[in-house]
Amino acid sequence: MKGYQLTTLCKRCQYSLLRACHQFSTFSPTPSPKICVVGSGPAGFYTAQYILKGHSSVEVDIYEKLPVPFGLVRFGVAPDHPDVKNVINTFTQTAKNERCRFLGNVTVGRDVSVSELLHAYTAVVLSYGAEADRELGIPGEELPGVLSARSFVGWYNGLPENSDLKPDLSCDTAVVLGHGNVALDVARILLFPKEQLAKTDITQAAMDAISRSRIRKVYLVGRRGPLQVSFTIKELREMIRLSDCRPVMTKSDFDGVPEQIKDLARPRKRLTELLCKTALESPSELDAKLYRDAQNEWELKFCRSPLEMLPSSDEKRVSGIRLSVNKLENCGGIVKAVPSGEREDISCGLVLRSIGYKSIPVDTDVPFDTIRGVVINDGGRVTDRPGLYCSGWVRRGPVGVIVDTMTDGFEVGKQVLMDLKTDQLSLDARAGGTAILSLLQKRGVQVVSFEDWEKIDAAEKELGKKSGKEREKFTDCQEMLRVAAS
Repeated sequence: MKGYQLTTLCKRCQYSLLRACHQFSTFSPTPSPKICVVGSGPAGFYTAQYILKGHSSVEVDIYEKLPVPFGLVRFGVAPDHPDVKNVINTFTQTAKNERCRFLGNVTVGRDVSVSELLHAYTAVVLSYGAEADRELGIPGEELPGVLSARSFVGWYNGLPENSDLKPDLSCDTAVVLGHGNVALDVARILLFPKEQLAKTDITQAAMDAISRSRIRKVYLVGRRGPLQVSFTIKELREMIRLSDCRPVMTKSDFDGVPEQIKDLARPRKRLTELLCKTALESPSELDAKLYRDAQNEWELKFCRSPLEMLPSSDEKRVSGIRLSVNKLENCGGIVKAVPSGEREDISCGLVLRSIGYKSIPVDTDVPFDTIRGVVINDGGRVTDRPGLYCSGWVRRGPVGVIVDTMTDGFEVGKQVLMDLKTDQLSLDARAGGTAILSLLQKRGVQVVSFEDWEKIDAAEKELGKKSGKEREKFTDCQEMLRVAAS
């Protein structure tokens, strides 16, 4: 009652004021909603960010199966693209919000179930991305020397599950199956100037292997034509400008393409113009000399589909790939690749499969479409599971770049906030992370906090200084946990 003198009020006013103060002191406010986000990649962080900004009292816990955060930004973005990784600064701000908590080294579906999370939290958002590869299903795919681009990217980016990959780079020719950004990434890393690559955050083990690589030629094979490529102009421009490397394209693949450019949407138009310029126009005098002197080259091959991997004479590894030569047909506005009956063989010692990722079920309690590789949902709300949501690749499939994932995360965050506002979610008091942490402790799980991650981060940067690079990533989870506990 500081600031008021009760003796100056009449008896009725004194009673009314005291009664109001008593009611205020015993008032129980609505409990703060507690939201759980599974996955600390872009989808998870963007969803958490939107929810935190849109609700003044909501609390968000972000769970991650690895001891370190940031998912695809840390383990998927190419080492020579440090600018793309700057988004980590934004994610760090979110993680340091007083209403946000990071819980690393927790595997949902093993250490804790989705049902247990739903019991503890107001809502649960699955944002764990795409962790498996699409396969070709052709003979010889199991041969040594045939790898997924996802595992190859994980290897040079320090993903613990791929640290023992040991790709054989002793051949002179590699084939990359796919015409997306990941395909161009792995081709570029294989041909990138080694002295420049060594200054990035590529792992030392991968750098040592690439420094001994004998690969000088990379084919990028796609089943359709120049108008259907999935990579972006930024990735293409980097390949064209790659030092000590010449681009190769077949002019006949571009028959009729220039005439269609005017009808294309702007991004596709600019991309196709650059493709046509590279394939059809004579290079400048300087570029012509650079291309002649280049030791390496990469080639775009269109209208080709893999039929089988060809084994070496002792059948111990891949020695080539057999391709179907396709023709393009317009089926109701969709361009499809149809086998022409012609075939082509390419000799190579390494094949990288870059035909897409797919998500896998995190828990048998979650409805999942195994054909599409997504959680069954309607606009981010998981079918028949009130309080359960999904965002990012596990919601819509592995398409788009980080900015697309941001948009998706914001959309799902908006759905969660709307359901909170319209009482579609139970606002009963929930124990949230307190209950889950107690469970995890009983189950012997070492949970890594964001402060623990910062210890790992500092240790990696210190290791990197010794070799003149930004950081040297730990690739062993037990080493990460040891540093986190120090």
